[in-house]
Amino acid sequence: MSYNIAVDGPAGAGKSTIARAVAKKLQIIYVDTGAMYRAMALFMLRQGVNPADGTAVSEKCRDADITIAYEGEEQVVYLNGENVNPYLRTEEVGNMASSVSVQPAVREKLVELQRVLAAKEDCIMDGRDIGTCVLPDAQVKIYLTASSEVRAKRRYDELAAKGQECDLEKIKADIEDRDDRDMHREHSPLRQAADAVLVDSSDMTVDEVINRILELCRR
Repeated sequence: MSYNIAVDGPAGAGKSTIARAVAKKLQIIYVDTGAMYRAMALFMLRQGVNPADGTAVSEKCRDADITIAYEGEEQVVYLNGENVNPYLRTEEVGNMASSVSVQPAVREKLVELQRVLAAKEDCIMDGRDIGTCVLPDAQVKIYLTASSEVRAKRRYDELAAKGQECDLEKIKADIEDRDDRDMHREHSPLRQAADAVLVDSSDMTVDEVINRILELCRR
């Protein structure tokens, strides 16, 4: 039986940074489910699909083949055979991902792929509904969060470091809007699993969060 760690939490909580580091420490696979949803969002943007049109999303989603491979130590996301890593982290794609992820057809397609990966490999997987829906039997479950102010500042610093112009208040408003959508969507809303450990990283360094999760895994 494979060993699975589920990390859930809101946008900007640092899930992917932490999960990637923990995977490296434990020498297991990191599955970035958010990147898979972003790849689907990128596909929908390129197809000009309205994310509120469930029928159109459901039909188009069949044409999207999304796979994950490792090249060296880098996770590469392929959309219909194309490496789309360079396009996945824009605000436009992030907002589209939050919108299309509420569509049942999108979730069903990606959850199936995620479960297949987890059944074959020892892995850490992060997202919005990993511990509650995708991997309910994961041996370790973490709910990683931080205040919206802290998450917005982190995102602002990340974008500013890349030389992109950004507005801190707009980023905070976008994050809070995404929280609301993620927590109140009909299918697999964002919530802490009953058996998940809450880790609030607002006043913690990255290393402190990583060590806390490693400590939980050792138990």
